[in-house]
Amino acid sequence: MTDNVLEQAVKGWARTAPARTTELSADKAGFGHFWLRSGELLARLPAKPNRNAEEAAAAIEILTLARDSRSRFMRAHARGVYDSLTAKCSLFVRVDELCRRAAAEYPGLVPGAKDLERDSGIVQGDKDGLEVDQGIFLSQVLNDPAAGTHLCHAMLLPREDARGLLPEYLETGKLKLHGALLERRGKASMLTMRNPKFLNAEDESTLDGMEIAVDLALLDPQTELCVLRGDTVEHPKYAGRRLFGAGINLTHLYQGKIRYLWYLIRDLGFVNKFYRGLALPEVSPEEDSIEKLWLAAVEGFAIGGHCQILLTMDQVIAAEDAYMTLPARKEGIVPGAANLRLARHVGDRVARQAILAERRLDCSSPEGRLICDYIVAPGAMDAEIERLVAHVTGSGMVSAASNRRAFRAGEEPLDAFRRYMSVYAREQAHCHFSPALIANLEQHWMTKTAGSRARS
Repeated sequence: MTDNVLEQAVKGWARTAPARTTELSADKAGFGHFWLRSGELLARLPAKPNRNAEEAAAAIEILTLARDSRSRFMRAHARGVYDSLTAKCSLFVRVDELCRRAAAEYPGLVPGAKDLERDSGIVQGDKDGLEVDQGIFLSQVLNDPAAGTHLCHAMLLPREDARGLLPEYLETGKLKLHGALLERRGKASMLTMRNPKFLNAEDESTLDGMEIAVDLALLDPQTELCVLRGDTVEHPKYAGRRLFGAGINLTHLYQGKIRYLWYLIRDLGFVNKFYRGLALPEVSPEEDSIEKLWLAAVEGFAIGGHCQILLTMDQVIAAEDAYMTLPARKEGIVPGAANLRLARHVGDRVARQAILAERRLDCSSPEGRLICDYIVAPGAMDAEIERLVAHVTGSGMVSAASNRRAFRAGEEPLDAFRRYMSVYAREQAHCHFSPALIANLEQHWMTKTAGSRARS
């Protein structure tokens, strides 16, 4: 396609943009035709790395106009769309399935399987960011009080695959999953985070295993308390040491191996289950739930997502040489729900310093002790876990769930979380495909890891 023909084609398509929203069925047809034409135009362009300046500008214009129209459509019809995909909230549908249903029922609203497959195996910087449309869609769903609350409820229910594994776990008391090891030890469910090659970092390989393990730990009637800890790792610098975790796998992020929905599945899923427990289908999660106290044991460091997890824990033990960081600015992303939760622990100014200015919080420092309840010598962690488990379970657990719910009622009602996640869904989508993210990774991470490989 010559530059002149391309320019005329884009201008002609732009003139067909729906001027206003009406009722859902009419807009589904009108907006849908506009979105499908945008996909056809984009497909006529070379792959992103091979575009000349005019082609790159055309791609940006196509993507921008189509996204603007999707935002207008969803602002007008979020509730109606959600009702059509969930049989008027009679079905609980997780975010990934919700997006699949939206792609089938409203062609062009979010990328379909073929669109997503076309972007798989491509490094992050070479993608057009089609998944941003999932962020637009989910942000507006979450922005609607009824639809958003129902979606949060759906993500707090136990997974079906976890229920399928429950009989095996009840019988054996041990289950090894991708990214997680779950063991029953007396009255405690011991959940060990495992990704030894990448300093226990989180990525696509750990996501399902972690949530299944959290579900099983909470469903197990033989335990009263859950303990979260990082496994030993393989990196030469830390070989044989336990580390709580290094956050998101930045190597996989740069290589394009982490999808946008990973963030939403994680934070609406197992991270929120740490904080809120497992929902019951027939009642609001704020009224009743299946929950236990969570105790975290921090060794080495809790970076990024692993620091976010600590903000959901009931009690935290930390080695005196351990530290926490939220290097979101360097990574170019939003640090999960840390912007919602960190200030409750350390105050607004320290929270902003940690998130916006990369302030390190040593666990044994005055600020670190606002997150960490117990500080122990590095070699004393096993004994302290055993002591604290015995102390907590020995004094009775009858009111544990009730007190957790009472705390949440004041500090973070489900509606506040829903509204936060609406903002997060939109902003993280743009961050995930931002040129700034690639520049940050290349400046702060890929150069560092290349030097590490050269030294090893």
